[in-house]
Amino acid sequence: MSQCMDSGENTPLLNDDSGSDDSQNDEYKSRWRSIRVMYFTMFLSSVGFTIVITSVWPYLQKIDDSANASFLGWVVAAYSLGQMLASPVFGLWSNHRPRREPLACSIFINVTANIYYCYVYLPTSQNKYHMLMSRALVGFGAGNVAVVRSYVAGATSLKERNSAMANTSACQALGFILGPALQAGLSFIGEQGVSVKVIDLQLNMYTAPALLAALFGVINILLVVLVLREHQVDDYGRHIRAINYVSEERMDVSQETEGNIDHVAVLTSNVLFFIIMFIFAVFETIATPLSMDMFSWTRKDAVLYNGIILSCVGFESILVFLLVKVLSQRIGDRPVLLGGLAIIFCGFFVLLPWGNHYPAIQWADLKNDTVIHETFAPNPAFAPTPVSNSSFEPTGCPAEQTWCQYTPAIHLAQFLTADVLIGAGYPACNVISYTLYSKILGSKPQGVYMGWLTASGSGARTLGPVFVSQVYTILGPRWAFSLICVMVVGAILLLGALYHKLISFAVRHGRILE
Repeated sequence: MSQCMDSGENTPLLNDDSGSDDSQNDEYKSRWRSIRVMYFTMFLSSVGFTIVITSVWPYLQKIDDSANASFLGWVVAAYSLGQMLASPVFGLWSNHRPRREPLACSIFINVTANIYYCYVYLPTSQNKYHMLMSRALVGFGAGNVAVVRSYVAGATSLKERNSAMANTSACQALGFILGPALQAGLSFIGEQGVSVKVIDLQLNMYTAPALLAALFGVINILLVVLVLREHQVDDYGRHIRAINYVSEERMDVSQETEGNIDHVAVLTSNVLFFIIMFIFAVFETIATPLSMDMFSWTRKDAVLYNGIILSCVGFESILVFLLVKVLSQRIGDRPVLLGGLAIIFCGFFVLLPWGNHYPAIQWADLKNDTVIHETFAPNPAFAPTPVSNSSFEPTGCPAEQTWCQYTPAIHLAQFLTADVLIGAGYPACNVISYTLYSKILGSKPQGVYMGWLTASGSGARTLGPVFVSQVYTILGPRWAFSLICVMVVGAILLLGALYHKLISFAVRHGRILE
C-alpha cells in the first residue's frame, strides 16, 4: 500500500500569492489527504471487482448447470453495463454537489450487491439470472470511478497530474493484485465450505470473497465521509475552490478557462479508450474458460492458477506505472500510448493457435451420464473408457464446441507470454488515456466528461465479454484473437491520424509550451 500513499506531493507547485503561508500549507495538506482517500477508494474498488473475477465461471456452473460460456459473457458484461449507466450520472452529480455524496451512495450500492451475490444460490431456479443482476448492481456501484478520476484531475496541477494519475492507476493495479490473491487464498475453504445457519449463508470459496469485498466497502464509506474534503486547482496549481463539509463555506478564485475544448480530441480519446478497454475485457473474460479448455484444469485449479497469474500481472502493472511516470515526462504521453498499443498487439498475436497438438476433448454421453476424455484430436479407431460423471469432474475442451476438434491447442508458454505482454501494454495505455484526456479538458469541471470516458470504457467491457464469448464458443480462439489484432491495428492507425490533436488544453491555447 506504500505506492497508494505516495501522492506525488514533491512535484513543485506554482505558489498562489494570495493568502497566508499557513493557510496555503493547510490547504495543501488537506488536498493531498483527500487525494489519498481517492487512491484508497480506487484500490478498494479494484479489489471488490477482481476478488471474484476468477471464480465467476465455476460459481456460475455450480449454481446453475444450464449456464454456458456464452452466458458467462453476459454475466461479466453486466458489471460493465451497470458501470456504463452509472458513470455519467455520478459524474453529473459530482459536478454540482460535494463528491462524498455520489461516492458514499455508489459504495453502499456496491456493498449491497456483493451481499446479494453471496445468496444467488438460494433460489430454486433461474439462479444464473440472479448472478447476472448482482453483477450489474456491483457495476452500477463502480460508476464512482468517474468521480475519483475527475477529483484527482481537478485537484492537481498540470505538472502533478501525470504522477497523480499514475498513482491512481497503481492503486487500482494493487487492488488487481490483491483481489485474485485473496480469491486464491480463500480457495482452501473449498466448494462446500461451512454453513452459517443463522443468516442462511453457505460460506465457501465463492461467497467468502464477496463478503470480504462488502467489508472493504464499509471501510471505504467511513473514509469518504470522515476524511474527504473538496479541493480544486488550476493548471498552475493555484487553489480554485475549497469546501468545508461542516460549514459548507466556499472559496472561489477566478481561473483562466477561456477557450473551447477540442471535441475532436475528446471523441478520439473516447474511441481509443473504448478499444483499449474492449481488448482487456476480452482477455480477462476468456482467461478462465480458455485455460480450462486448453489445459484441462478443474474449476478449483482454474480459480487458483488464474488468481496467481492475475496477481503477477497486477504486480507487473505496478512496475509499468512507475516506468510510465518517467517515460511520459521524457518522451510525452502520445508515444507511450502508441508503444502500449503495439505491445498489446504482440500479446494477442502470440495467442494465435498453431502446430499439430490439439486440446483434450470432453465428450459427454448425456443418456448414460458418463464423460469420455480423449487426449488428442478425435480418432475413429480410438475407443476411450467412460468415466462416471458422479465421481469425476469433466475437464478439457467441450465437444459441443466443434472447433476443439480441429483447432490446435494453445500452449501454456503462449498463454503466459501473452499475460506478460498484455500486462505491460494495457496499464500503460490505461493511465496515459486518463492523463491525456484530463489534460485535453483543462481546468473546466470534468465530472461529466470523465463520466463519458468511463461510460465508454464500460461500454467496451459490456460488449467485449459478449463478443468474445460468442466468437470463442462458436469459432474458437483463432478467430477471436485475430479479430482483436485487427482492432488494435485500427487503434494504432487512428492514433497516428489524429496524433496532432491529442494535446493539452493549455498547450492548444498557447498558455504552456509543449
